[in-house]
Amino acid sequence: MPLPRFSESPIPNPESLRMSKKQVFQFLDVARDMPRKIPLQLRTEGDWGELYGQFGQAEAVHQAGRCLDCGNPYCEAKCPVHNYIPNWLALVEEGRILEAAALCHETNPLPEMCGRVCPQDRLCEGACTLDAGFGAVTIGAVEKYIVDTAFEQGWRPDLSKVVATGKRVAVIGAGPAGLACADRLVRAGIAATVYDRYEQIGGLLQFGIPSFKLDKSVVATRREVLEEMGVRFKLGVEVGRDLSLGSLLTDYDAVFLGLGAYRYTDGGLPGQDLPGVLPALPFLVQNGRIVTGREPQGRPIAGWEDMLALPDLSGKRVVVLGGGDTGMDCVRSAIRLGAASVTCAYRRDEANMPGSAREVANAREEGVRFLFNRQPLAIEGDNDALTGVRTVETRLGEPDDNGRQAAVPVAGSESLIEADVVIIAFGFSPRPPAWLAAVGVQAQANGRIAVGGPDRLPYQTSHPRLFAGGDCVRGADLVVTAVQEGRDAAAGIARMLRETAGLQSALDAA
Repeated sequence: MPLPRFSESPIPNPESLRMSKKQVFQFLDVARDMPRKIPLQLRTEGDWGELYGQFGQAEAVHQAGRCLDCGNPYCEAKCPVHNYIPNWLALVEEGRILEAAALCHETNPLPEMCGRVCPQDRLCEGACTLDAGFGAVTIGAVEKYIVDTAFEQGWRPDLSKVVATGKRVAVIGAGPAGLACADRLVRAGIAATVYDRYEQIGGLLQFGIPSFKLDKSVVATRREVLEEMGVRFKLGVEVGRDLSLGSLLTDYDAVFLGLGAYRYTDGGLPGQDLPGVLPALPFLVQNGRIVTGREPQGRPIAGWEDMLALPDLSGKRVVVLGGGDTGMDCVRSAIRLGAASVTCAYRRDEANMPGSAREVANAREEGVRFLFNRQPLAIEGDNDALTGVRTVETRLGEPDDNGRQAAVPVAGSESLIEADVVIIAFGFSPRPPAWLAAVGVQAQANGRIAVGGPDRLPYQTSHPRLFAGGDCVRGADLVVTAVQEGRDAAAGIARMLRETAGLQSALDAA
C-alpha cells in the first residue's frame, strides 16, 4: 500500500477555537505546530513535492490565535518587508481570509513565496516574543495558508481605483525583485513589461529553489495573477543579445534592473576543474528543469553555457561544500537523486551556519551527514574520477572584518572526505553586463550596482532613468530582501516619473 503524502491532522477542539484573541494566554494551552510533512520514506525515494502540507482552516485559526498581539511587534520589525503580521493573524482568527490576503499584499508583492521559502526562524518567528519559552507563532505557514486559500476562492488584488498615468517601465529580470517591482508599478498606474532570458518567470524561484520547498505551480499562479493585473512578460529575450538597453530607454520612460547574482564563488581550490565538481547554482537550475519535466536544453547560466548534462548521482558519494541555504538545497536534492551518501562540510560550527536551522534539521532528518569545523583545502582525483576532498579541522578565532569569528586551521588535522561528486556552494555574486557600463553605469569592485546617494532617489543608479535592486545591488541574499528592494525601487521610479511629469507640465505652461 503506498504511503499517504500527508497524515491526517488532528482537528482542534471546537471549544478551544472560540478562545480567539480574547484569550490572551492561549499560547499556554496551544502548542506551536507546523503543517504535516511528507513521510521520510517518500522523500528519500525521490519525492519532489513540497515538504510541508497546508494548514486547514481549524489549524490556521488555532495557530494564529497563539499571537500575543504585542504592542511593539518584534516579528514585524524583523521582517524585511515589515508585514503587518499580528493584524493578519487576527483576521485569520476571525475567518476574514480575503481581507487577510489583501493586507498581506499591502507590504509584500509575493507573500505566498515568502511564506514557503523565507527562513522564518531567522526573521519573524525568531523575533517572536513566544519563541524562547513557548515556541514562536507559526507565521510562515499561516501566511502560506492565507494566500493559497484566497487565490483558490478567486481573490485578486483590487485595482479598480488605479488611474493610468500613461507611463511605461521595462523590467529586466523576472526574479523576485523584478516581479515585486512590476507589481508595485501597475498598482501605481504605470505599465510594466518584464523581460527575462529564461523560458519561465521567477528566476531562482522557478529554477534554483527546489520543488520540495516551492512547488512550481505556485510560480505559475503568481504569473496568472500578475498578467491579470496588467503586467506583460517577454520571455526568452536577452538584453544585450536580442535587444539593446538603448532601445528600452527609447521605448520606455524608465528601466528597472533585477539582474540577480550568478557569478560563481569557487574558493580557488586546487582540483576544482576536475570532472564531477559542480557549481551549486547550475546544478540546481538544470536539475530544476528536469524535475519539472523540461529537458535541460533551455538557456544556461552565463559562464556555464556548455554545462547542460548532470551526472547521475544514484549510488554516488556526494560532498557539498558550504553551509548556507543553497548548500541545504543541494544536499537535500542529492538525497532525492539517489545518492548513496551525502555529506555537508562547513568550516565553522553549527551555531555559525548561515543557513536556516529548520533546513539543516530537515536535511539531517533525510540522512545528510554534517561535518562542522572542516575547511576544504583541495579536491583530489585524476582525469578519470574524483577521490575526495582534502580538509583541515578548524577552531573559531577572532572576529573577521564582518564580525564573524574566523575559522583558524588546526595544524596536523588534515583528512580526506571520500567523494565521487563534489558540489561547491560558497555563494554567488553579481556579474555586471558590459551593456551597463556602456550607458555610464559602473559597478563596484565586487560587481554590485551602485544605487542611491545624496543626489539620487532610492535604488536610482547614476543614470537617472535606470533603477536597480535585489541581488545585483545587495549581493546574493534572501528572496524577501529582493522583494523588498524591488518594491521600494518601484516607489522611487514612480516618484521620478511624477517629478519629471511635473517639470514637463511647468515647461508646457510657460
